[in-house]
Amino acid sequence: MSNQALDHEKAEAFAGHMLDVLNHAALAQMASIGHQLGLFDVMADLPPGTDKRIAEVAGLNQRYVREWLGAMVTGHVVEFDPENATYSLPPEHAVALTRSARPDNLAQPAQFLPLLAQVEEPIIGCFREGGGLPYSAYPRFHQLMAEDSAAIHDVALVDSMLPLVPGLVERLNNGIEVADIGCGGGHAINLMAQAFPGSRFVGYDISEEGLSQGRREAQELGLTNAQFELRDASSLDVKNRFDFITAFDAIHDQAQPARVLKGIADALRPQGVFLMVDFGASSQVHENMEFPAGPFMYTISCMHCVPVSMGLDGPGLGAMWGEQTARKMLTEAGLTRIEVEQVEGDIFNNYFIASKN
Repeated sequence: MSNQALDHEKAEAFAGHMLDVLNHAALAQMASIGHQLGLFDVMADLPPGTDKRIAEVAGLNQRYVREWLGAMVTGHVVEFDPENATYSLPPEHAVALTRSARPDNLAQPAQFLPLLAQVEEPIIGCFREGGGLPYSAYPRFHQLMAEDSAAIHDVALVDSMLPLVPGLVERLNNGIEVADIGCGGGHAINLMAQAFPGSRFVGYDISEEGLSQGRREAQELGLTNAQFELRDASSLDVKNRFDFITAFDAIHDQAQPARVLKGIADALRPQGVFLMVDFGASSQVHENMEFPAGPFMYTISCMHCVPVSMGLDGPGLGAMWGEQTARKMLTEAGLTRIEVEQVEGDIFNNYFIASKN
C-alpha cells in the first residue's frame, strides 16, 4: 500500500460493496440452477407452498430445494412466511425470472457465469502466457447463446429488427437472396425463411453441430428456402450474390474480423444491405460506466470472446469493441454508408445498417 492517507469511511463502504458482490455472485449461481431446473417456472404457477410441495411439483430432492430456497429468501428473490413455512415467488419477480417472461428472463443469462467459471484456470494461464482457448473449451456456450438469441428473435426479429432497414420487408416479400454470418443453430435463418417464403436464405458457420440443428429445425418446419453451409466466415469467397446479409453478435468473436467484414462487403450486390447486431457499448471504457451490463459483458468478453479470437491468432476485439471501432472497421471494409439504430426494449444492442453506396 502507498503512504497515502487511508479514508476509512471509503474503505468501509468498499468492503460493503465487495460483500454485496459476493452475495450477488452467489445469487447468480443459484438463479442459473433455478432456471435449469424450472424452479422459477414452478413457483410462478403455484400458490405459496412448503419446500416439500415445491420439490414434489418440480420433481426434485426436497433437501436441495430447501437450501436453494434459503439462498433465494435471504437474497430477496423469494418471500417466506415463517408462520406457515411457505415460500412464494412474487409476480413482480417472476416477470424477470421465468421462461414465459422471455426475452426479459434474467435467470437465463445467469447460466453464463458458472459456465465461464469452468475455464477460470486456463484463462489465468492466458493472462500469464498469452494466447487463447479453442471453442471446444466452452461446450455449452453455443447452446446458451442459441437460447438467449431465440428469446429475442422470436419476439423481435421479423416485426422489429428487419423493418429497421428501409424497404427491406417489401423486398423480402418479393424475393431476395439472404445470408446470415455465424448463424449458430440457425434459428434466425429459419424464422426469416418461414416469414418470407419467396426469399432464399443461407446460414454460414464453422460449427457442424449448430448447422445440423438448423437443418433439423428447417425440416421440421417444412422449409425449402433455407440451407446451411459449413464455412469459415473469413473466407466467404462470394461476389455480388446477396441482397441482404445479417450477423447477430458474431463479428467480434471472429479470428479475422476485418477479413470477414471485407468478405461481407464483397458478397453484397450493389444495392445490398448488411445488418450487424452487436453490443451498444463505446470503444472507450470510461464511456461505458452507465452501460446496463458493463461488468457482466466485460467478464464474458475476458473469459470467452477475447480468448477464442486470440486462440486463433486473432486480434481479440472482445464483446465491448464498441461503436467507434465498429464504424471504423465497417468503413475500412468498404461499407461506407452506416446508420446505427435501436430496437425499443433492447437496451443492450446497437443495430448497424451498412451498405456500399
